[in-house]
Amino acid sequence: MQKGATRSVQVDGPGSRHRIRPGLHPGIYPVTATSHGRTVATARLKVAAAGSAKIGRFVIGPKDAFPGSGIPAAVRPGSEALVVLTDLRPVPDEDSLTVTSPIFKGALTIRTDSADDPGCKCDDGATLYAGHTTVRNDIPKGHYMLTVVSHHGQQTTRQRVTVAGEPVAQGRPWMIGGVVAAGVVALTAGGGIAVRRRSRKAAASA
Repeated sequence: MQKGATRSVQVDGPGSRHRIRPGLHPGIYPVTATSHGRTVATARLKVAAAGSAKIGRFVIGPKDAFPGSGIPAAVRPGSEALVVLTDLRPVPDEDSLTVTSPIFKGALTIRTDSADDPGCKCDDGATLYAGHTTVRNDIPKGHYMLTVVSHHGQQTTRQRVTVAGEPVAQGRPWMIGGVVAAGVVALTAGGGIAVRRRSRKAAASA
């Protein structure tokens, strides 16, 4: 458009609306309108902080049991554990979250539409994240923290988890060792008998 022109351009037509990209920090950002490569207008856009999460559940429990609605169940060292989190106010395009805890060997990724989804959202309409991992076999009994960061790094939620009970057996290596040890004893005993028999024959011939 030229200076003083009476024509107007529709700026909210199809394709002219765009979503603010996720993860953008709150602040003032410049906006520039161009026409045929020339700047025709500028403005400043204020980006507010995203709405805080509304966590309904952040629980952990044995993988083969449905996690409770509020209080995490105790987990055993060496067991497989299921982590579930629900958010009534998730941010768009955040399909996975990372959970950390001293009871895990590494970070756990929980996802929407996960195969670990227990299938009950309690009719609250929340977005559900789920995933499973193995509790460290060497973790002492006690209370530990689960930590998850959501809303593209802007919100941290913590939950306490209890580790209790005896460690889950990881195979039975003692059986293999016992069989090998028994075999060694048997071979040693057989060898001793053979030696004694040869010794007796040698003594008789002498």
